[in-house]
Amino acid sequence: MLSTALRTLRTRRVTFVGSFVALALGVALINVMGLALASSLEAPERKPERFAAAPVVVKGMDTLRVATPIGERTKPLAQPRAVPAEVVARLKRLGTVVEDRSFAVRARGGPANLVGHPWSTAAFAPYRLDGGRAPKAADEVAVSGDWAGLGTRLRTDTGTVRVVGTVAGPAFENAVFHTDARAADIAPRSLQLVVDADPAAVRDAVRGSEGVQVLTGDARRYADADPDRDDEALTAMNALFGTAGGVSAFVSVFVVASTFAFAVAQRRREFGLLRTAGATPGQIRRTVVAEALLIGVLASAAGCVLGSYGAPKLAAWAVQERLAPRWFTIGDHSWPYHLAFWTGLFVALAGVLAASWRAGRTGPAEALREAAVDTRAMTWGRGLAGAALLLTAAVTLTLALLSDPGDLLHRKTYVARPMLLITAVALLAPLLVRPLARLIAWLPAQLPGATGMLVRENIAAGVRRTAAVAAPVLVTVALAGSLLGATATLNGAGATEIREQTAADFVITPAGDAGFDAATLKKLRAVPGTEVSATSSSAVYVLEEGVALIKSEARAADPRLLAATTRLPVTAGRTTDLDDDSIIVNEEWERHTVGERVDVRLGDGTKKSLRIAAVMATGTGDNGAYVTPRNAPDAPVDRVDVRLTDGTATAAALRDAVGSSGAAVATAEEWVRAKYPETDRTTRMGFLLVLGIALLYTGISLANTMVMATSDRARDLAVLRLAGATRGQVLRLVGAEALTVVLLGSVLGTLVAGLNLAGMWGALGRLSAWTSVGLPWAALGATAGVCALLAVLAAVVPAALALRRGDMAARRARH
Repeated sequence: MLSTALRTLRTRRVTFVGSFVALALGVALINVMGLALASSLEAPERKPERFAAAPVVVKGMDTLRVATPIGERTKPLAQPRAVPAEVVARLKRLGTVVEDRSFAVRARGGPANLVGHPWSTAAFAPYRLDGGRAPKAADEVAVSGDWAGLGTRLRTDTGTVRVVGTVAGPAFENAVFHTDARAADIAPRSLQLVVDADPAAVRDAVRGSEGVQVLTGDARRYADADPDRDDEALTAMNALFGTAGGVSAFVSVFVVASTFAFAVAQRRREFGLLRTAGATPGQIRRTVVAEALLIGVLASAAGCVLGSYGAPKLAAWAVQERLAPRWFTIGDHSWPYHLAFWTGLFVALAGVLAASWRAGRTGPAEALREAAVDTRAMTWGRGLAGAALLLTAAVTLTLALLSDPGDLLHRKTYVARPMLLITAVALLAPLLVRPLARLIAWLPAQLPGATGMLVRENIAAGVRRTAAVAAPVLVTVALAGSLLGATATLNGAGATEIREQTAADFVITPAGDAGFDAATLKKLRAVPGTEVSATSSSAVYVLEEGVALIKSEARAADPRLLAATTRLPVTAGRTTDLDDDSIIVNEEWERHTVGERVDVRLGDGTKKSLRIAAVMATGTGDNGAYVTPRNAPDAPVDRVDVRLTDGTATAAALRDAVGSSGAAVATAEEWVRAKYPETDRTTRMGFLLVLGIALLYTGISLANTMVMATSDRARDLAVLRLAGATRGQVLRLVGAEALTVVLLGSVLGTLVAGLNLAGMWGALGRLSAWTSVGLPWAALGATAGVCALLAVLAAVVPAALALRRGDMAARRARH
């Protein structure tokens, strides 16, 4: 069988090359994503940065720890606690104590990631002056880097300052050093401090203080800004490459299986002749499987080699786009090669197995008859599989809508669900091809000439060929519509929620992270004709089912003013019933009955039992809890809603009240537009990566399949020439067929995307967040346009070559 397979491959070079290319690229894709995912599973050990030269760092409680029957559960605190004053007093008796403060700085013309510190902490990195002197006055600063020179006057969000010193040191941040007194004015709370004393004595001094940490050695890195950023980066990369890898594997498996099945279906005439010549069904099956095994081994090996070259380029792109940290590189891992190779080989064999079984069972006369027209394009097995997948998609969607509609809004769900529908529709495509093709080609068929009629009949006659060519278009359009449409729909729902919940006329936001100071708030409340609601961002934590520690975003507000400036989506209770002994929750909480008490931890970790005053609809997930300011200790005011009561107040009066604080005064509509939810950068770039890979791979596969299909029609094209068709007419017919098939695949892909988004729309409705479905028509049109261009080129060029060879052969025969 192997020798027969080798001789057969030599006579069908186009089919061999097409199958080889599809499989090699698919294996390369799986290998690249596997290598990237494997390399994102571990990070190098991080060393201390800001406190590399500090003897001992003492840090206040910043983590909530709760014991459960299955172990301790932890969450970062929304409002970390400062080191208690009595502990600081004991530490000062041991040695010098330097309080650390860090705060964001915004300077006109400066880097976007400026961070401010007190000058006394510069020595702990260590930073050293390389020009000028240390700051001594409130309007003096020293800066790191070369973005501002000595004497430069900087306009910052906390006032105008002059650069009197420049420092050299580690390049992990862009620092702005103020005097210690000025830093204390800007950031009054100090959450950690440096102690110049023996570590053992320091530990004795803090013993008994809840949550206070003593950091020495490499543990001092936990005092750096965002010490868990590497772990967070790994989590983000795992999600990015996991999603991209899953979708890429699905696309490659889908296209490879379709290509190999089509390659076998193309050979029905050959199988008919072999059966007429006496070949047994087993011999035909073994021949087809041997060919697939040979191509599978060679193509999978080539794909692994291609993947080893492509993975470092993907890693470099991820670093360049800031999706991965600077240290990320592709490591030395072997399992992605095994996964890619054996997956490719398995898919190649699986792709031909069903087709070869059918080919072996077909009788000689039946095979020759089917070689001309697809009379039974849909087998019972394929139809049952497609129907089962479609039923599974419908049942799981219904169950999710009834039991947990919020799950349909999660990224992992709306990324995975389209694959089920894509596979179901692809399996059932032969049933849809004829009616859709006749519908699409109906109008062209009414035009003068035979082109429209021939397009319609050729597509209807070659159902298998049409379904195989439309498959790459279907998967690309469906993924683009489903992924981009899901984010657009969610963003639209979020914007609708923001708009409906805002009853204020103006919304004022502070310039810095420290929030509004008391003096500015007093001036705002003094503006006549206004109701001013100052709110703070915080969090509450609840232990659900005794084992899950859940963090819920919370806002602290005065209940009366909150009711005047905000329209909460309350389904039970009243907003004005909120007090210091109660909380407003949403329906997603385990306990959400008005009057029921719930044990929570506040933003600083304090345990408290609160009565449920009101319950809100779940919405898109942004409807967090509401508490009073007393239950959000140390949370700075970061938003002020202003409602005009008699029309005397103006935006100018509000701007005068905030003065030089740098706060932004915006109308409600301006604020809504500024707050319009956008897909976060990692998710957006991840989807672009997924769709870019899908479009590239399926585009190549589309061209590849089209070349295979067109090359197999040389005899049909020659018959058209003998019937009197000109060369241009034949090429226009081939191009029109290619466009029609792409349009058919685009329609099916749009249908899949629409069904997926309809499920998400229903879930949003169940969560009281009705919105319009956001089908990304521009992206769908661009995707279909690229596929159409590739399909026409891949169909017309081989057809032109075939016609040229046929014309030359005819001329030689005449001579």
